[in-house]
Amino acid sequence: MARLLLVDNEAGILSVLSTLLKAENHDVVPTREGAKAAELIKTEEFDLLISDIRMSPVDGMELLRIARAERPAMAVIMLTGYGTVETAIEALKLGAFDYVTKPFKVDELLITVQRALEYSRALTENIDLRAQLGSRYRFENIVAESAAMRNVCEMVERVAPTDATVLIYGGSGTGKELVAKAIHAHSRRANNKFLAVNCAALPEPLLESEMFGHVKGAFTGASTSKEGLFEAANGGTIFLDEIGSMPLSIQGKLLRVLQEKEVRRVGSNENIPVDARVLAATNTRLEQLLEQGKFREDLYYR
Repeated sequence: MARLLLVDNEAGILSVLSTLLKAENHDVVPTREGAKAAELIKTEEFDLLISDIRMSPVDGMELLRIARAERPAMAVIMLTGYGTVETAIEALKLGAFDYVTKPFKVDELLITVQRALEYSRALTENIDLRAQLGSRYRFENIVAESAAMRNVCEMVERVAPTDATVLIYGGSGTGKELVAKAIHAHSRRANNKFLAVNCAALPEPLLESEMFGHVKGAFTGASTSKEGLFEAANGGTIFLDEIGSMPLSIQGKLLRVLQEKEVRRVGSNENIPVDARVLAATNTRLEQLLEQGKFREDLYYR
């Protein structure tokens, strides 16, 4: 059972949220006052804050700032009826776990709450481990003297404990794979495999076989069956370098892997469950490839 703080100045929304989350066996503390919520954040322990954005005099953004300063391991979900991209980006930059637009779908909200609580638990374990070590994580292969690189390391620390898919942008030679390895090394998958493939280095048939595997006789030269990287990295991490160079046909198959958590070897009709976290990198802005029709929009949003 988790302890949740709910903040919304609409009594009806607050009542619905309280009922839904109490039915999930959570300990719920509701309030319509942002100022009261700010005081509760400072004085009591919560696993998750769910807050409306538009409130007065203390709004949701201010509560988010207080939460990040006072309770760094507490996840925050923002609620708003003003679903602008700008507001969402601002909330995420300030450290919100996710952003839900009202009116919300019950199933989607409950899934978001579950994911946020998992993130909070992982982050708490991460912070406890750092405290035991007596210092922040040290990224042995990354020199982080500039403010920009320190920011990268902070983002690595934040995302590493989760199973979120991560896209890493950067020019050639800037250390994208080092960042990917740091994410893996400080994740719960660190004791399992980290496997990498350069999507620009292999022709389409070989890349498909490398990623998803093949069965004997699937193509000329396939004298034996072979597992792909997703199977080999089960329980670990797969790093897709230069994902912008991936052919559209393989992008569709990758999308299915991300959605269904299963692969189908080339030449087979059998689906194989996999549990591999995906990290990807590119030196090309995927938005440009979207406009050119070279990258799938649904995969981009995954």
